[in-house]
Formats: sequence, C-alpha cells, structure tokens
Amino acid sequence: MSSADMLWVITAACLVFLMQLGFCALEAGLVRSRNSINVVAKNFVDLCIAGFAFWLIGAHLMFADGAIAVRGAAGDANLTVAQGWGVTVLIFQIMFCGTATTIISGAVAERMRFSSYALVVTLVAAFVYPVFGGWAWQGIDGGAPGWLEARGFHDFAGSTVVHSIGGWVALALLFIIGPRLGRFGPDGRKPQSSNMPMAGLGVMLMWLGWMGFNGGSTLAFEARVAPILLNTLIAGFSGGLCALVVAIVSRRPTRIDMLLFGALGGLVAVTAGADVYGEHAAAIVGVIGAAAVYLGNAVLERMRIDDAVGAVPVHLFAGIAGTLAVPFFAEAGTMSHPLMQQIAVQVLGIGSIGAATFIVSYAVLFIVNRVVPFRVSAEAEHLGLNVVEHSETTPIADLVEDMQAHQATGDITQDVRVELGSEVEPIAAQYNRVVARLRDDSERLQRAFAQLNEAKAGAESANRSKSAFLANMSHELRTPLNAIIGFSEIMCAETFGPLGSDTRYKEYAVTIREAGSHLLSLVNDLLEHSRIEAGKQELRESKIDVGTLLNSVIRFTHDTAATKQVRLHLEEVEGLPYLIADERLLRQILLNLISNAIKFTGPDGAVTVSAQVDDTMRVEISVTDNGIGMSEDEIDLALQPFTQIDNAYSKSHAGTGLGLPLAKSMMRIHGGHLAIRSEKGVGTTVTIRFPESRSSR
Repeated sequence: MSSADMLWVITAACLVFLMQLGFCALEAGLVRSRNSINVVAKNFVDLCIAGFAFWLIGAHLMFADGAIAVRGAAGDANLTVAQGWGVTVLIFQIMFCGTATTIISGAVAERMRFSSYALVVTLVAAFVYPVFGGWAWQGIDGGAPGWLEARGFHDFAGSTVVHSIGGWVALALLFIIGPRLGRFGPDGRKPQSSNMPMAGLGVMLMWLGWMGFNGGSTLAFEARVAPILLNTLIAGFSGGLCALVVAIVSRRPTRIDMLLFGALGGLVAVTAGADVYGEHAAAIVGVIGAAAVYLGNAVLERMRIDDAVGAVPVHLFAGIAGTLAVPFFAEAGTMSHPLMQQIAVQVLGIGSIGAATFIVSYAVLFIVNRVVPFRVSAEAEHLGLNVVEHSETTPIADLVEDMQAHQATGDITQDVRVELGSEVEPIAAQYNRVVARLRDDSERLQRAFAQLNEAKAGAESANRSKSAFLANMSHELRTPLNAIIGFSEIMCAETFGPLGSDTRYKEYAVTIREAGSHLLSLVNDLLEHSRIEAGKQELRESKIDVGTLLNSVIRFTHDTAATKQVRLHLEEVEGLPYLIADERLLRQILLNLISNAIKFTGPDGAVTVSAQVDDTMRVEISVTDNGIGMSEDEIDLALQPFTQIDNAYSKSHAGTGLGLPLAKSMMRIHGGHLAIRSEKGVGTTVTIRFPESRSSR
C-alpha cells in the first residue's frame, strides 16, 4: 500500500467529516429555532460517542480477527492496528460510523431526551453498525470477508451498510417515541423550518463530503476514483432535477426541502454502485433515488410516522432502491453473478441487514425506553429542547417567550427582550413600540373608564333621588287630589242641596272632577314608574280568569270609546288557561293599552281586543286599532318613559308618556314581554305574551 493511497483515504475521511457538518446544518435549518441548539449538540456528541465507541469496541467486532488487517507489499496480515494502513482504514470507518449514527439524530429531532439519544448512539456505534455492517464489509481491509460479502453482495460505499442501517434504527425509534405534538390529527400540520438557507448549505456540504465518501471507498488512489466522483456528481444532479420536474409537472409550489431531499436521494442511491456504473446509469439511479424519497414521504405520512428532517425516506428508502438497482445498471462484467442471481443476493443483503437491524434495534430500544424514557414531556416539547436540555435560548425563542407571557398575564408593562444585531431585532423593537402604544391607549381608557364610573355613580344617585322625589310628591299630591275629586263629586251630585240657579256652578264642578281624576291618573302612573324603577314593585299573584278580566276592562273603557265614537270590540275568548299574575298590574296594563288605542284612533275607528293560547300554553293578549299608526323610530320613542311622539295628533292629547313604558315594565317583572307592530296611517297592534310557567289549568 503506497503513501499516496493512504494520503487519499485520509483526505477522503476528512471530506466525510464535512458530511457531519452538513448533517448538522441541514437538521438545524429544518427544525424549529427553539430546538436548533439541541440538534447541534446531538450532532457534535454523536460524532464524539460514535468515534470513541467504534474505536474502543466496534472495530473489533466488525473485522474478522478483532483488528483491522494490513495490506502490505509482503501481504503481512499480522501487523497491529497502530500501523499505517490499519490506522488509515480505522479513521475512514470511524467517519462512516459517525455518518450512520447522525442519520438518527434528524429523524427523532425536537422530542427526544439528549441523554437517551447519547445512549442510543453508543449502542449503534459499538454494536449495531459493526455487527450488521460487518456482514457486508468485514473483508474491506483485506481480511476474511463477511458472509454476505462472500456471496457477492455489492454495496460499494454503503447505501445499505451506512444509510439503510441508520434509517432502520431511526424508523424503530420513531415507532417507539411517536410523532411531535400537533403533527397529525384534524388540525395537524408540519412545523415550519427555522432556516431553509442553512439547510441548503448543509446539503451542499454533505454533497462535497460525498466525494470523499464514495471516492475514498476505493481505499486506493487509482484510475477509477475520477469516474466514481463523476457518477456521484451526476446522480446528485439528476436527483435534484427529478424533484424540480415533479414540482413543475404537478403544478405545485417548488418546495425547497424536496429539492434538497431529491439531490440527497440521488446521492444515497448511487453510493451502492458508483464503482460499476457508467455516467448514464448514474443519472438514472439518481432519479430512482429521488423517486424513492417521494415514495418514502408518502408512506410515512400515511402511517403517521413523524420524521422531522426526512431522514428515513432519504437514507432508508433511497438506500434500498440504490442497492437493488446495482445489478440492473452495472456495466457488463463487473458483477459476481448473472443478473437474476445477483438480484437475489442483493435482496438477501437488504433483507437480512434490514430485518436484523430493525428487529434487534426495536426490541432493545423498546426495553430501554421502559427503563429510561426516550421522550421529553409535553411541556418540555412546547418550551423547546434548547432551554429544557441545555439551558440555552435564541433571540426568537426569547421573543416568543416574552410575547407568551404578555398573552398569559395580560401585563404589558415590561418590554420584550431585544437582541441587538439578531434577525429578530426589528420585530422585537417594533413589537415594543406597539406595546408602548397599547400601554398609552390602555391608560387613557382607564382614565376614561374611571370618569364614566364617576358619571354613572352620579347618574344613579340622581336617578334614585328623582325616584324618591317622584314617589314622595306623588303621595303628597294624591291626598289633596282625592279630596278635590271627592268634594267635586258631592257638588255634582248636589248631595246637600242645589248649587244655585246658575248652571255654571255645576259645570265647573264637573270640570273640577274630571281635571282632578286626570291629574290623579298621572300621579298614579308616576308612582308606579318610580316603584318599578327602584325595584320595589312586588307582585301579589293570584289565579286570574282572563276572559272575566277582559270583559271588566272593556266595560270600564266603553264610555271613553263611545265619547270618541270608536267601536270597542272584544273577540270571543274560550279555552284559555288561568293566569298566575298580579291582577291589579294586569288590569293596569290592559287599561293603558286600550286607552292608548282609543286615544290615537279617530272617529268611526275600531279597537279590537283578543286573547289566545299557543301550543306551548303561553297566553297572548293583543290590542289592535286602525288609528294613526307609528313608524319604527316612533315605536322606539313611544317605549321611552316621559317621551311623546312629535306629531300634531299626539300633542293634542295630554299625558306623561308613561302608558306603554309602564305596560312594558309591568310585563317584564312578570317574566313576559310586550311587542308592537305598527304601520303609519294604518294602525297598531300591541301584544303582551306571558311565559308558559304562568299558565294554569
């Protein structure tokens, strides 16, 4: 083995080391920013653990004699690992082992404990990769071949040995730890990547590293290195272009992650046969690898398996496709067996390594997970692994945390943190300006609210004083008014003898009685209104025969209607239930409604009173007239206390404007309601409706 060969393999190992940088950048760019530091930590630690564990244990399991053999000029295989060739192969294999383990990191990102991940990497690097990889590569150092290798299994640079092994372990872990919170379900969605440019940079670094990955697998600096490197480039080109064509043909937006995955799929697929392909075959295999990635994504989505960075579709699916493609596209004379036999060997290698890796990994990791849980808590997942696992944060995470605090507490007295020079500095600064404006507006609103409260308290006090004044004045007025009415009635009746020869005395007495009665009715309305407004009106409930009460009210208002030349009619009332209500208030309601209807109906007009019960046993009483009617605005005014409609007809009829408002208030304290339907110049219908609970058979 020449020094040039050793120099090339060591250089290739350094290029493979660049793949670790690429994986780190790709994963950090594809995950959410609150987990980016954790991804970097896992990539760094898995390189350290994988390298140490493979050097200490794995290398001795992978190769037949417990040490890497040496290909020397004399063919001496008894030299120790510390000597040149053995060390060179060991360095190269350490980088390969690190690549296999870091595939796992991206798949399980954003939800796996850091310590648990370190344990998994140790198991894979020390045992899984060396044992199952040794079946195909045990003899690469010139020693005894592995059993698959001896049967002619061809996996030049590790589509199966490196990429599929990493993918199988990742898949087993994904089954165990489950998807990220909110990934699937009715409102499930894929989390947005934090830094796609970094992810793109990561793929380019990996692509560069792949030149060493495939080119160095010759383990010699020889003429076939250049074609292998060209095949690697072409497969990456065709894989990326395949993803682009799919996006164009499907007329969907060109997803950057799928372009990146397409190129990676092509690189993974060509790795198995880069040494036996021609240039055109490499291009076709690159397309096959990209197609396998699309298939893998669809399968995982359908099975609700959450791979954070697409590691399983890229490395497992494309790895399987690339290994199967070798006998179909290899140049003539480069395979160990005829086509069908070689296909069988390739399937045997894929199946045996895949089954052994997945079954053993799943079984061991399932048991370990029972003892040392792999998954972080839901709270930790929400907070992000940067903070929970490493007590580290990022400007965007700080901003989100501060904004969430504002939302949770409603306290916006503190500004959010502004990291000068960070990508979120403009957002945080602008948010603080918005918060400052909100604080100013909030203070103004608080001052206005305080003033409104003061005004409200003053208004309520004035209202109480007004109600008390009206109640007191009403009582003060009723006594002398009753005396005036009583004495005027005695005078009209000439109880103590004739008033005199002048008939005007009797006319004046009648006028005094009518004026007193009218004034007393106004005072009574004021008193009722004050009681209801002050909440002091108590119901004295009894069973009321609605028909009897209506006939009584009609008789009482008949003379008024006759004087106005208005026809007053009560429709026949039958089958009505009893009403549980205050009879005095109900009588007052009906008197107000019928008197109003008579008042605003001209000569030869008609007022009709009707009552009925609906299917739910609610009693309804309606008063309908064909008088002046009201517009919608006038209806609103008519229901306001102390308000009269501004028209010539209403002005000619004196009153307090309390008739309808009182009726409405009295219905409200009965739990019922009053409705008005009216049309200007046509007439008005006022309906009072009692709740079902007030009906009694």
